[in-house]
Amino acid sequence: MTTIKKPMSRLELIALSAMMFATVAFSIDAMLPALPEIGAQLSPDNLNRAQLILTSFVLGMGIGTLFAGPLSDRFGRKPVLISGALLYSICAFVAWRSQTLEVVLLARVFQGIGASGPRIVTMAIIRDMFSGREMARIVSFIMMVFTLVPAIAPAVGAVIIDFSGWRSIFIAFMVFSLITILWVGLRLPEPLAKENRRTFSLTRLYQDARKMWSLPVVRSSMLVQTLVFAALFGLISSVQPIYDVTYGHGEDFHLWFAGVALISGTASLLNASLVMRLGMRFLITVTVGVQILLAGVMIAALIALPVGSAQFYFFVAWQTSVFFGIGMTLGNLNAMAMEPLGHMAGTAASVMGAFSTICGAALAVPIGLAFNGTAMPLAVALCLTSSCSFLLMLRMKYLEGRG
Repeated sequence: MTTIKKPMSRLELIALSAMMFATVAFSIDAMLPALPEIGAQLSPDNLNRAQLILTSFVLGMGIGTLFAGPLSDRFGRKPVLISGALLYSICAFVAWRSQTLEVVLLARVFQGIGASGPRIVTMAIIRDMFSGREMARIVSFIMMVFTLVPAIAPAVGAVIIDFSGWRSIFIAFMVFSLITILWVGLRLPEPLAKENRRTFSLTRLYQDARKMWSLPVVRSSMLVQTLVFAALFGLISSVQPIYDVTYGHGEDFHLWFAGVALISGTASLLNASLVMRLGMRFLITVTVGVQILLAGVMIAALIALPVGSAQFYFFVAWQTSVFFGIGMTLGNLNAMAMEPLGHMAGTAASVMGAFSTICGAALAVPIGLAFNGTAMPLAVALCLTSSCSFLLMLRMKYLEGRG
């Protein structure tokens, strides 16, 4: 007797997509509590090199992002998802066994390449099934679930470190990825029919990228997304030292981070309820405009208040607002840019993801290195990124008006 597999519901698709998206957040945020120990064990002469654990992963993710989408357009979504997750697991195993920082960093680069599969192909799958504001709504629900991972990842990392040391975090990465592989393999139907697949070549990739860049809405969305990623990566790189060195909250950092992530996670729910009525561009423009004002308030607080509890609470509130703003923008930016690119969803997701991730990480490096024992460099940098994003969104509106 043949068993008929129950079709995947929209709720299950959202849950699976959120888990695949969460691969990236878990791989970064769970490492934050481990940075002091990693620096002490593998780079005692230069503790700041431990931050490369984060940026090396992001670099690999950016590189892999460029190819994951086109490969999924050629071979289908599921093979690329599963292959990427397997590479991620193998590299987590290598990092777990490594004895030098250099080998760990190399493994993290390739782990990032593997993580690009779940990250990018998931967006292509959503575009295969939905479009426009409905896609933005679905992505918002996914991001809402996804935000729970940053909330718990540092706490999970801290528990693992206390129980069995920082290396065991990589075992958790392997388990997380293997669950994803089984879920995708057993439950997800292949969403890209063979007749809709496209041949893969570097020439076609270059031509598609040029075509994307020629569209004003896509170009502007990519640039704004780059600035949003720069703010996100810059904040993540700086937040643990700020809590520890500046405010003396290193021991309970993971608890504060969890609270901030849970509160800011409601942004995706709010966006899902507003985007159908107000539109993607309006919400992005208003959000980055508010971020300019809040960054200005943070700068004023840093100038007016002495380092202490009051300034710390201002920073926590501002950090929450930044994460909240990111939840109100990233899903909309992706959906808005993908709207005219349904015929090349995988390639489009890859090109946009690679561009915004690599360039955003490059901009975040000087933001993180500018840490001088205070939150001022971070606040000034995020004020600048928000200002540039706001101007780009106004220009997009002007170009749409002309069209």
